[in-house]
Amino acid sequence: MANKSLLIVGLGNPEKKYEKTRHNIGFRMLDKIIEDYKLKIANNEKKFKALTAEWITDDKKIILAKPLAFMNNSGESVRMLTAFYKIPATNVLVIHDDIDLPFGTIRLSKDSRSAGHNGVQSIINELGTQDFSRIRIGIGKDKQEVKDFVLQKFSTEEEERLEEIFIDALDLLPYND
Repeated sequence: MANKSLLIVGLGNPEKKYEKTRHNIGFRMLDKIIEDYKLKIANNEKKFKALTAEWITDDKKIILAKPLAFMNNSGESVRMLTAFYKIPATNVLVIHDDIDLPFGTIRLSKDSRSAGHNGVQSIINELGTQDFSRIRIGIGKDKQEVKDFVLQKFSTEEEERLEEIFIDALDLLPYND
């Protein structure tokens, strides 16, 4: 019987100063899911180097994870979680920012390269495959250095649109397949 567990990982940086930055859109999306489903967050820093929440829907166990390593080391938590729960890479969904997409654009992709996203590359390196799904949320870009731009906070107008963007992205989550 195939493992029906899913691992949904939101990428971000753990310190408070990064909380509302563009790079933390994956964390914020997970926060929205946790809030909407009234899930309890467990601090599994020692076990998985992540904050986790889980619930059962239909016949699936869904594990949500926010890696507590910085973005570039997210793969270590993902590897530990997939090993512990015996989740194949094909049952992993990573939610992250995408600087190459216009702000608010949402794309679902599978089995694709990192396109320079260090958090995604870390996961590919640790799992030994890119055969997992991703929800890429566009954060736009400007003429600044990428590192500076992704660590900026959203503008007031962008911040106001995030709720709508998260609602649209929720439709892509694999709750019922």
